Amino acid sequence: MEIVRVLFVTSPGLGHVFPTISLAHALRAAGHEVLVATAGGKDAANAGLPVVDSAPGVDISAVFEQAASEQPEEFDFSTNIDTEKGLAFIGAIFARVSGISVDVTVSAAESWRPDVVVHSPLQGAGPLVAAKLGVPAVTHGIGFADEAAATEAIFEKMVDERERHGVTALPEVRESIDVAPPSMVDRPVRGWPMRYVPYNGGGVLPEWVLERPARPRVAVTLGTVLTQFGALTSLTKLVDVARNLDAEFVLALGDADPSPLGELPDNVRAAGWVPLSALLPTSSALVHHGGAGSTLTAIAAGVPQLVLPHGADQYLNADVVARRGLGLRSEPDQVDAELINRLLTDTGLSSAASEVAEEIIGLPTPADLVPKITGLV
Repeated sequence: MEIVRVLFVTSPGLGHVFPTISLAHALRAAGHEVLVATAGGKDAANAGLPVVDSAPGVDISAVFEQAASEQPEEFDFSTNIDTEKGLAFIGAIFARVSGISVDVTVSAAESWRPDVVVHSPLQGAGPLVAAKLGVPAVTHGIGFADEAAATEAIFEKMVDERERHGVTALPEVRESIDVAPPSMVDRPVRGWPMRYVPYNGGGVLPEWVLERPARPRVAVTLGTVLTQFGALTSLTKLVDVARNLDAEFVLALGDADPSPLGELPDNVRAAGWVPLSALLPTSSALVHHGGAGSTLTAIAAGVPQLVLPHGADQYLNADVVARRGLGLRSEPDQVDAELINRLLTDTGLSSAASEVAEEIIGLPTPADLVPKITGLV
């Protein structure tokens, strides 16, 4: 067997790194070599992968803040990315975020000499490196949006980086991986369909996580970004409503301090960091912000979901969930007891959630895609 070297180049943030981990593990399990290039690198390193920090010493939050101050009209996080304005937002901001990773990623790639580059959709350094080295590039989808258009918009705006490295066009050989369940999108499959196999990090689980409670358990998360920008209080109405419901609510909020929510009712547990893929099998529903990872992890678990979108692709994800009938969407301040009761008792929601969970089980696994990726060499 020929050993193939695959360089994963991802945008910073768990929502971009985590969806690629299952494929990286599948490649390594098949005997191939994997290297990850991402800003910071801790998240991929904790998954047991060798990592190059592609932006050493750079504060990614500061990069976003500077871009926001310089481009206030384009940097509007509340923008729905499934629009022309949204695509401009993605192109402008993630070209900047991609640009800080280009030089280190190019240097690492020239030393390590990958045979294939797999990159997240919003990381323009991936296709740039693949084009410079003349190797195939594979876009690893992370959700439901038009990710090909986003990749092209970002690449187009990376004028200085492309000129510096002598890259004039996208890689000659380009493929893509589509993790969106076919029944949830009204477009053709982009490239290779793949079953979404959640990777939500590891950890020692509290004993209660594996136990199915006597009353319904509702998992609640805002992902890993929103809690850093003061969005935790968007759950205030949900916590107030929970007080009078016969259900258990688990706030999986990572490192976020839950104190802005006030004194929690007895049936609301602040659980810190709990991998969703471990929590959802004993949960009856998920309430979340609409991040692609949370949405797809709930779909894989077959549980109904209530989406409270805050911005970016979250509006699109919320609409997709509601349209397919496996969940509901609401503004955070409009959550009430009737909505939560419907989430927990509507058999139509649970039936649709089960249908889509079965649908994705039938899709090719990350292991099934290994020969396709290595076959590009």
